[in-house]
Amino acid sequence: MKVSKQQSAENRARILAAAARLFRERGLQGTGVDALVGAAGLSHGSLYSQFGSKERLAAEALAAALEGGSDALLPPGETPALDLLVRRYLSRSHRDAPGGGCALAALGSEMPRQPAGLRAAYSAGLRRLAGQVATLLPGRPAEAREDAALAALATLVGALTLARAVDDPALSDRLLAAGRRHLAESLEPIAEGRGQPDA
Repeated sequence: MKVSKQQSAENRARILAAAARLFRERGLQGTGVDALVGAAGLSHGSLYSQFGSKERLAAEALAAALEGGSDALLPPGETPALDLLVRRYLSRSHRDAPGGGCALAALGSEMPRQPAGLRAAYSAGLRRLAGQVATLLPGRPAEAREDAALAALATLVGALTLARAVDDPALSDRLLAAGRRHLAESLEPIAEGRGQPDA
């Protein structure tokens, strides 16, 4: 039976959503094609006709996850605030729900061993989120804001990754709290426009 364009688009969206969630929950290597089609409720044929390979699906799903993740942290239309972003990112709820959270933290450790297409999607997502964070840091030259945003992202992703990795709940909570405290102390002068003037 021939699938309509609308149905094909819906199938594609369903596969991408399922893949984005599963890759963040189980990792790229831990998610097989059977799990992907099962989660999407579709056939192997649907997956391969839409994407051609698991690698291409992974790159598109990663791009979608990174875009959706940054929108969840900094929703369009909401007045953004740096402290709110930090609290959302370094929260227990974000730590405990990797399937709907930031793909930078969920998949970062796998990226060095991935093909170029996946690494490019990851890098683009990191740049996008860093650019959004930089807009929350007025009062310095553009390059200084970008560097501060990259440092903030490194702290956010690192603290969340470690908080998920340890087997001690108290230590996990301390990692989140320490990351929040460190960012509040180090970024407050930038966020409030103190320090070097705009160039």
